[in-house]
Amino acid sequence: MDYYCWVAPSVVDVTGDVGAIYYEELDLQSIGYNQYGPPANINAVRSGDEVTITWEQVEMTKDKDRGYLIIAYVCQNGAYLWWTYSYPDQYTTSYTVRDEPGCPLPSEGVLYTVEKHGFSKPAQIPWPAP
Repeated sequence: MDYYCWVAPSVVDVTGDVGAIYYEELDLQSIGYNQYGPPANINAVRSGDEVTITWEQVEMTKDKDRGYLIIAYVCQNGAYLWWTYSYPDQYTTSYTVRDEPGCPLPSEGVLYTVEKHGFSKPAQIPWPAP
């Protein structure tokens, strides 16, 4: 029996050809329904090798609140990394990630609102170039 999952890059050490790993983009819209929509007024500001992302709080009921999810591709130590981060509730509305120059592709990311029924549509993060 096959089992498929995802893993955060911060919790594993990868050796070998990463290009040989099967990759599929998550379809978060197929899982449940989100009544709140994505966060608004998303901004990203670079200070050297750090990018700070901010957004407007999405007010959710306590029962439905599951926070936010960031899915990004960042450059660290010359590697283009899939980077995820989530907050458990609606009250934290900023995140800072290290993003360096030196990768062949530009860094980018999306932000989701998460509630007990599912994920919002993705909102593009206006990523500042290094």
